Amino acid sequence: MGVYGRLHEPTGIAVSVAGFSGPMTVKVWLGTVAVVFAILQLVSALAMWGKLGGFSPSWASTAHRWSGRVAFLVAIPVAVHCLYAVGFADYSLRTVVHSALGCFFFGAFTTKMLVLPKRDLPGWVLPVAGGLVFTALIGIFLTSSVWYFTTFGVHL
Repeated sequence: MGVYGRLHEPTGIAVSVAGFSGPMTVKVWLGTVAVVFAILQLVSALAMWGKLGGFSPSWASTAHRWSGRVAFLVAIPVAVHCLYAVGFADYSLRTVVHSALGCFFFGAFTTKMLVLPKRDLPGWVLPVAGGLVFTALIGIFLTSSVWYFTTFGVHL
């Protein structure tokens, strides 16, 4: 993704959704929604692994699967916007970090999905893969949505 984003000429064509003031607001709000569902992923994973004390509801694994699906599906239009409209941005430290984390996120997510059905791996592999995906998404959020909201304000 990074090589393609760096080598292709950005189209400037962006994802826009009715009700938002522009493509950037769509991107930051969808990114924010993805992070909310990623936090649900983290909490449900901690519950599934017994890391929340006695709180381990039977629906935690279902919540984990569905919050992950929603987070990923909401992140797709954001990635399309970034990759095709902007490309691999390197005009500031923030944009380089953001672009690199975006590429890392999709690589880490793909890796997590590939190791998920493997039952013969050490017990630490899946939590580490999930933690890397979560950490990358939080970094992306900090270098995009949080930056946007603190620079331009919170609005639709």
